[in-house]
Amino acid sequence: MKKVIKRARPRTRNIIILCALLALMAIVGTLALTGAPLDSRGLYRLKPWGQAISLGLDLRGGVYTVYRGKDPGDGTFSSLLDGTAQVLTNRLTAQGYTEATVVRQGVDRIRIEIPSISDPQEILDIIGTPAVLQFYDSTGALIMEGRDVKTAQAVLMDNQPVVAFELNEDGTKKFAEATQANIGKQIEIRLDGRVISAPTVNTAITGGSGYIEGMSGADEANRLALLIQSGALPLEIEQLEVSAISATLGVEALDRAVLAGIIGLVLICLYMIWRYRMMGVVSSISLTLYLMIVFFILAVSMIQLTLAGVLGIVLGVGMAVDANVVIFERINEELRKGRPLILAARAGFQNALSAVLDSNITTLIAAFVLMIFGTGTIKGFANTLAISVAVSMITALVASRGLLNIFISIGGADRPRLYAR
Repeated sequence: MKKVIKRARPRTRNIIILCALLALMAIVGTLALTGAPLDSRGLYRLKPWGQAISLGLDLRGGVYTVYRGKDPGDGTFSSLLDGTAQVLTNRLTAQGYTEATVVRQGVDRIRIEIPSISDPQEILDIIGTPAVLQFYDSTGALIMEGRDVKTAQAVLMDNQPVVAFELNEDGTKKFAEATQANIGKQIEIRLDGRVISAPTVNTAITGGSGYIEGMSGADEANRLALLIQSGALPLEIEQLEVSAISATLGVEALDRAVLAGIIGLVLICLYMIWRYRMMGVVSSISLTLYLMIVFFILAVSMIQLTLAGVLGIVLGVGMAVDANVVIFERINEELRKGRPLILAARAGFQNALSAVLDSNITTLIAAFVLMIFGTGTIKGFANTLAISVAVSMITALVASRGLLNIFISIGGADRPRLYAR
């Protein structure tokens, strides 16, 4: 007797898919809240989202300070400011402040944010120490210091990126003697005691200028040039503001924001279910999926979440709900014309596509403009807004459509009243 293997019916297959999706969302949601402990010492294989997401100063507490650079008037201000920001980043990282952020703000300012500390003076002592650039020969003897370097810049030589440098008169003499004595050996370039390059001397450099080759690419050459330049010509900066933000205040603000978000999401889901019935259930699942994806992206991208960023996520929820409302109303219009439910759903998504895309794309354009020209909390808001809108558009057009088709195939094709009033 032959065995016959039959394909699962579409209805059965879709029930399995729906159950698997809901189970997966439940598992991921649980792991997101609790994490996955690695051992009894409290280490995590997977961190809870509350620990994995990087929080900004207004949520976590810490210190921020803003400096303004003084233009030396020789046309090197922009590169000097970049180099200064890079040196400060390396300095803070070396001191253990790995979560500190140092970014350019506007044309002439540098903003430094260090979470989880309470004493501004602790950071100001590190920042206020002048950068020390030093050159050592193969025996460890000091050759010269950064003040002997006049300029350093990344250039192309024989289509290869190199760092060309020029020394002052005193540095020319010192470097000529050192390179003459160290042909075939390495000379270490150290910034704040850390080796940033160790080129090999191929020939004696007696003219006061030379180049460092062996760069892996243009980015490495630019970075090395900025480090040398900033050490040689430390940019004078003045402090404009400094402030310590209470971590307690930040935690309380986050708790209130999260609670408000949960209450708002529940109310939205209840309204959508009351207004659109089974399509409202689809919308609720889609919104939950939207939030899970947004928080996952924030956790893996290490974008700092601020109170303004929370607002961006909330606006993304509004965009997702708006997209679902537009789609469902188009479906209702088709149902009132007497079309079968499956055809009404297909036509509703097609008719709503242009409206959903237009509203989301224009919001994305505004978010990108804020990302480019905004600073501080404005940029944080723009980052989360862009992520939220992009994810909400995808979940509305892809996830909601797929879920609705599954629900209809399970047993609602002949009962359109379950989907509309």
